[in-house]
Amino acid sequence: MKGLVKFHARPKLKSPVMLAAWPGVGNVALIVAEYLGKKLDFKELAEIEALHFFDPIGVLVRENVVDAPQFPQSRFYYWKNKGGESDIILFIGDAQPSAKSYELANCVLDVGLRFQVKRFYTCAAALTHIHHTEQPKVWGVATKPEVAKDLEKYELVRGGTLQISGLNGLLLGVAKERDIEGVCLLGEVPMYATRIQNPMAALAVVDVLTKILGIEVDTAELELVAEETKERMKEVAAQAMGEYIDYFTEPIWEQGDEGGEEEEGEEN
Repeated sequence: MKGLVKFHARPKLKSPVMLAAWPGVGNVALIVAEYLGKKLDFKELAEIEALHFFDPIGVLVRENVVDAPQFPQSRFYYWKNKGGESDIILFIGDAQPSAKSYELANCVLDVGLRFQVKRFYTCAAALTHIHHTEQPKVWGVATKPEVAKDLEKYELVRGGTLQISGLNGLLLGVAKERDIEGVCLLGEVPMYATRIQNPMAALAVVDVLTKILGIEVDTAELELVAEETKERMKEVAAQAMGEYIDYFTEPIWEQGDEGGEEEEGEEN
């Protein structure tokens, strides 16, 4: 970790847990993390030196003047939970590196362990046959059987064999290697809407996560965004269905004359 992380503060934290998030399917993880960061009074803790994990692939030009190369940010924040048992460290990564993901996961864990984090949380999307008008359920997986058992009281969906792609999953795999407690909460996302931001799934995850952590968060704003997204999805689905029907259906008046004559001959 030496030389990879720049610390802005060194607070004394009470039995902290960490929530780590990177972009993923439906952006579920980032929506959850950024919403909590917005609603709670998080303060800057540290940042990972991006140059070690990311290579710039281009530059931005403004009015014919080239900007300096920009790197994705990977930042840590902390929140002191005055009314609860555990403070929270929040990690938000703007992007996932094309290489060194394993090393980055270890780096994030190292920062948490420096502050004696007792459990790490991530979020992700669970791709299912759910329709976008249905209420998403939340799946729960853990790095240890006893932690998975502890999640049962929250009525989470227990899945069979599944794969959690990207760092939102890999972080838990590395935690497993290092015998660290970890949990991933996965909000259900329709299989046909993987490229659309899904605040409905994120809202479902926030509801469960706040119960697990014993904190209160006003979700009214996220609920509003979720309802607006549902309406947009309805429009997209209706448009897609219309295009599907148009593509596979040929109006009778566009059928060839030859086909019509054959049908008349057969009737005779």
